Amino acid sequence: MPSSDPAPSLSLTGGPAPLLNAPTIQVALPLPLPQWFDYAPPPGEPPHAGMIGRRVRVPFGTRELVGVVAAIGGVPDGGTLRAALAWIDPAPLLGGELWGSLQWLARYTHAPLGEVVSTALPAPLRRGDAVPDTHRWGWQLTAAGEEQRARLRAGTRPQRLATLLADGVIDEDVLDTQMDGWRTAARALAKRALVERVALDHQVPAARAGAGPLPNPEQAAAIAAITAAPGFGAYLLDGVTGSGKTEVYLQAIVACLARGRQALVLVPEIGLTPQTLSRFRTRLGIPVHVLHSSLNDNERARVWAAASRGEAQVIVGTRSAVFTPLPNAGLIVVDEEHDGSYKQQDGIRYHARDFALVRAKALDVPVVLGSATPSLESLHNAQAGRYTHLRLKVRAGDARPPRVRVLDVRKRPLRDGLSPEVLQGIADHLQAGHQVLVFKNRRGYAPVLLCHDCGWTAPCQRCDAPMTVHAGGRRLQCHHCGARQAAPLACPDCGSLALQPQGIGTERLEEHLVQAFADYPVIRIDRGTTHRRDALETQLATLGERAGILVGTQILAKGHDLPKLTLVVVVGIDEGLFSADFRASEKLAQQLIQVAGRAGRATDPGEVWLQTHHPGHPLLETLVNGGYHAFAEAELQQREAAGFPPFAHLALLRAEAQQVEHANAMLSAVRGLIPEDAPVERYGPMPAPMPRRAGYQRTQLLLSAPSRRPLHGLLDLITPQIHGLPQARKVRWSLDVDPTDLY
Repeated sequence: MPSSDPAPSLSLTGGPAPLLNAPTIQVALPLPLPQWFDYAPPPGEPPHAGMIGRRVRVPFGTRELVGVVAAIGGVPDGGTLRAALAWIDPAPLLGGELWGSLQWLARYTHAPLGEVVSTALPAPLRRGDAVPDTHRWGWQLTAAGEEQRARLRAGTRPQRLATLLADGVIDEDVLDTQMDGWRTAARALAKRALVERVALDHQVPAARAGAGPLPNPEQAAAIAAITAAPGFGAYLLDGVTGSGKTEVYLQAIVACLARGRQALVLVPEIGLTPQTLSRFRTRLGIPVHVLHSSLNDNERARVWAAASRGEAQVIVGTRSAVFTPLPNAGLIVVDEEHDGSYKQQDGIRYHARDFALVRAKALDVPVVLGSATPSLESLHNAQAGRYTHLRLKVRAGDARPPRVRVLDVRKRPLRDGLSPEVLQGIADHLQAGHQVLVFKNRRGYAPVLLCHDCGWTAPCQRCDAPMTVHAGGRRLQCHHCGARQAAPLACPDCGSLALQPQGIGTERLEEHLVQAFADYPVIRIDRGTTHRRDALETQLATLGERAGILVGTQILAKGHDLPKLTLVVVVGIDEGLFSADFRASEKLAQQLIQVAGRAGRATDPGEVWLQTHHPGHPLLETLVNGGYHAFAEAELQQREAAGFPPFAHLALLRAEAQQVEHANAMLSAVRGLIPEDAPVERYGPMPAPMPRRAGYQRTQLLLSAPSRRPLHGLLDLITPQIHGLPQARKVRWSLDVDPTDLY
């Protein structure tokens, strides 16, 4: 990647603090501006290189902001600078590899360093709070408590607690197991200064790895390759669903812990975390720390701090966990590496998988990218020799691949989207005591509310999209901007009462299946039922191993191990077969393979039924007859011929404004900044695939180059100029390097 020099710093005046012959501190602030800001350091310590990475509180206009020292500036020519208010940290909070990697990310995404740092830090640390205490705590008797212990009334809780503490300090976790209500007694004794709470030295517990299954030859070869790595190496663990990729991760982590090192495991969805955590904790025998968006800010800050001190040995988390400090790093794992949720779609548009590779190289540790359906970018890198390709071609244990059946539903009667054959198949599997997954990647009751008489459809007033029907037809909701409203009783255009939900969503499927199979539990798994913490785990526990039906979206398509599940029915795949998005075929193929992989993962054989009006579509024929890798090989050839990633590198500039003229004018001005002889293709300004969203008109400018160097060289040149464009002040704009969605 081409490197870029720091942007010129900006001196702020006001609130004078004379600087004569002293250097300054250059502070990266969480602002959408490509500058660092010069300040006089807080009184008491002259600037030096050891300040880089320290948080500092500074005045900015009428506000106070928390920034990070990015560099030590030179001696100013004269005048005055505002002085920073106070140091927050006695030593650099960010340093070493993590600081260097964040600087790389700022250069690669062409984003201000201050905003990148703000993205990487937990909210309390962004606000300037102290790094949380992660000590274990215990209680001990004071000198006064030693003297007065014998005079405490016998049989009372304070007396019992004092007796326990007579032999010395006791950990709070141990007290929890030894005495009920000890905290009340401790508070009572502390008020009399007879006991005190003390911080205990952290002790990294020794890993007590539990016994796991004996790896098969393919797993053993993968484990040996990963654990033998002397330093950095990128490994693509390409294994069919049910082939035991998690077992490979676990054994690699055990070897990492045996060397006294830390392991970071990224998973794409919060829903995967409980199952992954349970398995990891059982096998590893040590605390496994978790990082995801369902934790509160303080919980996330504590895990971040424990990792930065080397106390957290294994961290499992979603996308943002890639910023976890790893002072004793030994291994990074990215599970389901193909998953689109690893790409941040707002703010700093980073890709967690790609940043994990950068961090692993800087840390000189192996990184494992695991998937049953690897991204085409990762397969291309493996074919080019940049990744070591590890294949797991057979399912672990006695599990067999599921049998796939394509159901032609043309001219067939459908009841809420389900054919008679599907309903009979569901009944047969339920009667055999098995579980069934009905997959539909559209939540809600129906995609559209339609007037049967005049053709009116319920539009979102703020987006170029129809509103989705929810709550059995009583409520409308836009899945793009979140707007909600009650469904009208009559058509607003013609007054007809013939309003009908059109299409199928998970709510409608659930309603039909509850009626059709009243003797069996039907559990719906989508964003609407899993937004609370541990909701997915609770929902799956409700079903347990009973015969029953799961109705779900892509949340259920990956990672979950459901041993009683023997039939997967995929409803409504036709929408994805004819999308204009060049990645649509890849996403659909991955989704079908992933959801099919939920069936037959234990001893009972599995079946996958695909309902479609296009049974002869080339994608379906390739997947059914040749599998994912046959599809991927054909798709890579098409991508190369068309000049699409991974054979080209893209950057997408987006602009949005309430008047489309302002958005187009801004992107036209950006296009005017590009030299005519720049070796970069440019497309636009053009409307976004959804031109209006949340009340804003949206346009975009796409840049493409056959290699990264000319693309980033151009972005280095024009990005600082974009910030200075008068047209840019009238719009909201963003730059997305390596976009995964051209929406």
